[in-house]
Amino acid sequence: MNTASPTSPVPTAAPSPATTHLCLEHFPIAFFSTVMGLAGLTLAWQKAHAVLGAPPIISAGLRGAVTALFIILLIFYGLKALRYPQAVVMEMRHPIRINFFPTVSISLLLLAIVYLERAPEAAFWLWIAGALLHLGFTLAIFGSWIHHTHYDIKHANPAWFIPVVGNIVIPIAGVRLASPELSWFFFSIGLVFWIVLMTIVLYRLFFHEPLPVRLAPTLFILLAPPSVGFIAYLALTGELDAFARILYYSALFLGLLLASNAVRFLRLPFFISAWAYSFPLAALTLATLIMGARLPSLIFDLLGIGLLAILSLVVAVLVFRTIVAIQRREICAPE
Repeated sequence: MNTASPTSPVPTAAPSPATTHLCLEHFPIAFFSTVMGLAGLTLAWQKAHAVLGAPPIISAGLRGAVTALFIILLIFYGLKALRYPQAVVMEMRHPIRINFFPTVSISLLLLAIVYLERAPEAAFWLWIAGALLHLGFTLAIFGSWIHHTHYDIKHANPAWFIPVVGNIVIPIAGVRLASPELSWFFFSIGLVFWIVLMTIVLYRLFFHEPLPVRLAPTLFILLAPPSVGFIAYLALTGELDAFARILYYSALFLGLLLASNAVRFLRLPFFISAWAYSFPLAALTLATLIMGARLPSLIFDLLGIGLLAILSLVVAVLVFRTIVAIQRREICAPE
């Protein structure tokens, strides 16, 4: 006889080994975009400390959190590669997911920038690993585009910028850690192919069906190349010249364009692709704070503070929604 009352709490069943294995098998490479977003937030707060006098404890805490997150995700994806290598191969052959593999190398590069002042030796090795890995990803992905048998115009989306953006990230720390010519090499790759891919992606957006709902947040990736390009160009030249202004104001216009469609983005359901909001927004925030430091102006200061507040809120919401989705087992489910 069951004596439990209707109001008695019902214990939650622990995840079965089969469920755990299924989650690991479908653990998405796109999860590393969370590291990019959190690293971008860390860098923005580091710059806010230098420019606006923000408390350093915030960036220090974020630095520890993003480091721990990267290690955890690396362990999980490493286990997936060992236990389910075919699942990794399937992701690499997928016309959209393949573009998220460089989030691993970009995460290493961003961690190098995060630790550049505090631990330059660690930053050097993070940068070396990230630059070499990213070069390999860039060659592999560009090769798959050239020799493809399965790509169609509907596969083109802003996530294609991810391999390109990583090349533009490399010079930010690279100018201090290696030969400037090496940084110019990567910057040139990123800048030239950003323009090429921008044309393709805009053609797809203008003249073909809209992006699937799951990929709609990736529109924010349009912010990243000019924002990161502005930061890298200043690191390479040290000059706030006409080209630097073109990069920054192009990014600012794209930010305004996306902001004018904010209601559409707020109505979207949550997917792991929603983390595409974070790093590009962080890059624009960081570029604006740098612009304010180079051209002291109340307008840039207020814009930088506003963007930092929005970025912090967006990342906080993304963290909360991601935790909820993990609890509901919505993240690692087969699509």
